[in-house]
Amino acid sequence: MISPLINPQRVWGRLMHLAEIGALSHGGVDRQALTAGEADGWRLVLGWASELGFEPSRDAAGNLFLTLPGEDRSLPPVVAGSHMDTQPTGGKFDGAAGVLTAFEAAQTLAAAGVPRRRDLVVVAWMNEEGCRFAPGMTGSEAFSGSRTLADIRGRTDLAGITMGEELDRLDGEFPEVPLRPLGFPVGVHVELHIEQGPQLEAAGKVIGIVTGMQGKRTYRVTVSGAEGHAGTLAMAERRDALAAFAQLVVALNAEVGGHDPAIKFTIGRVQVEPNAPSVIPAKVTFSIDMRHPDNAVLEKLDGRICALCAAAAPCAVTLEALVNEPSNDFSPALQEAIAASADRHGFPAMPILSFAGHDSRYLARLAPAAMIFIPCRDGISHAESEWAEPAHVAAGAQVLSDVLAGLLAAEHMPNA
Repeated sequence: MISPLINPQRVWGRLMHLAEIGALSHGGVDRQALTAGEADGWRLVLGWASELGFEPSRDAAGNLFLTLPGEDRSLPPVVAGSHMDTQPTGGKFDGAAGVLTAFEAAQTLAAAGVPRRRDLVVVAWMNEEGCRFAPGMTGSEAFSGSRTLADIRGRTDLAGITMGEELDRLDGEFPEVPLRPLGFPVGVHVELHIEQGPQLEAAGKVIGIVTGMQGKRTYRVTVSGAEGHAGTLAMAERRDALAAFAQLVVALNAEVGGHDPAIKFTIGRVQVEPNAPSVIPAKVTFSIDMRHPDNAVLEKLDGRICALCAAAAPCAVTLEALVNEPSNDFSPALQEAIAASADRHGFPAMPILSFAGHDSRYLARLAPAAMIFIPCRDGISHAESEWAEPAHVAAGAQVLSDVLAGLLAAEHMPNA
C-alpha cells in the first residue's frame, strides 16, 4: 500500500530541533539516558504529540509511548520507533531518526485519514546505548521480558547512582504522562535506523532491507593483583594487575579478534585501581564486546576467552558474562513490504545484515519485526561527525510510512 507523501522539511526540522538538546561544539549530541538532556528531549516530543492528539504514556522501564487510537483497541498495536538517548559524543541521527520518522509517518497517515484497524504506537525505548548504565537496551529488554526490572534498576553508573534512582526521578518529572503496565501485546514492530556502517553508501543504495542481526556477547572482566610501592617492590615479586591486563589484551586481540574477517572484538572501557602514579595497580576492570553472525563461532570464542583469562597468572581473573544474544532474522513478509515500497518510489535498495545491536532484537521475540536502514556518511556513527542526508531521511520516512499504512489496513499481522 502506498501511503500519502510525508513532509521532508518537517521531519528534518524536528531532527535538527531535537539535536539542539545536548548539542556539542563539533556538531554532535550528548543526550545520555536518564539525564536532564533526555528529559528535555521528552518534553519537546511530548509537546509535538500533544498538538496532534497522540495519547502519551510511559512504563516502569522508562519507555515513552505516543499512541494514535485505532478502530479496534483490543487488537495488538502496530509499533514503530527507536531511541532518543545518545553516546557521550554521539550524533544527531542514531536513534532519533527512528523515533522522528515514525512520528512523521504517524502524523502523515492521520492527516490523510488513512484507516487504522488498530492502534499505532510511536515508541522511544529507554537506554538503548548503555553508555551510562551498561549494558544497553534496558527498555526493550524489560518490555520483552528478556531481563527483569529489578536487575535493570540495580545497575549503577560511574558515579554510583542506580538506574532505579533515575527512573524514580523520571517519574517525578512527568506526573502528567500516565504510567502503563510494563509490557503489552505487540502486533508488529518496525524500526528505522541509520546503518552505522559503510555498505549502503558504497553500493549507492538509499534503503537497506535488514535481514537480521548478528549475535553479540559482552563481558565484564576483573584482573586482581596486589598493591605495592612502585619504588621498592622488585619486579619479580609483583602482582601487577595492569601488566597482566596488557598481556591479556594482546592475547585476546590476537586469538579472538583475529579469528576471521567477520569477527568484531572490542575492549571498550578500562578502569584501574588505585590509579595512582606511585602505586602498583591492584585491580583492572574492563569490558569486552564480541559480535559475529555465526552463533557457533561466538560459542567457540567464548571458550577461548575463558581459557585466556584463566591463564593470566600471577593475577586472578574473574569473567562475568553480561549479554548473550544470538543472531536473529527479521520477518520475510515485512522485508518484502519494505522492498516493494522502495521499488515503487524508485529508491535504490538492497538486503543487508545489521552488525550493530538494536531494540528490534528484543521486539522480534514478541512479534514480527523489521528494520529499515538509511545510509550514514562514510559509515560513521557514535561520533559527532555522524551524518545522514536529508533526502535519505525523507526516503526512509516514506518507506516506513508506506509499510505502516499497509499494516494498519491489514486484517491480520504478517508471520514472524
